[in-house]
Amino acid sequence: MKLLNIFYSMLFNKCPRCHKGEVFTANNPYSLAKIFSMHDKCSHCELKYEHESSFFYGAMYVSYALTSGWFIIWYVLFVTVLKELDALTFALLMTGSIIALSPLTIRWSRMLWLNFFFSFSKELNQSKKHTEEIKN
Repeated sequence: MKLLNIFYSMLFNKCPRCHKGEVFTANNPYSLAKIFSMHDKCSHCELKYEHESSFFYGAMYVSYALTSGWFIIWYVLFVTVLKELDALTFALLMTGSIIALSPLTIRWSRMLWLNFFFSFSKELNQSKKHTEEIKN
């Protein structure tokens, strides 16, 4: 169940703790002008995303692991399906896809890094919703 919460947060740009607020200012990872632009805190549960300066340096290691995963996928494809390709064509296809996927890799690595430190809280989500209903 925890893995599903992490995937939901990562894929839909949602706060890892409440799954309501958005982490990045732009939902499109290919909006390159705003690729690193993040909200300071969650609009719903007020979780501060960057607890200390350089908090997201650790996301570089996650990004390295994700990029290694892309390489492994390409290698398996090359060995099993794309056997007839020459090495240069394979290298160009792999490099092009890694470059094309890098905005997603950057975003997913930051989201995974946040999910390492903050877990989804169903109680927090429901209590905040209940408080909003009382206000209205």
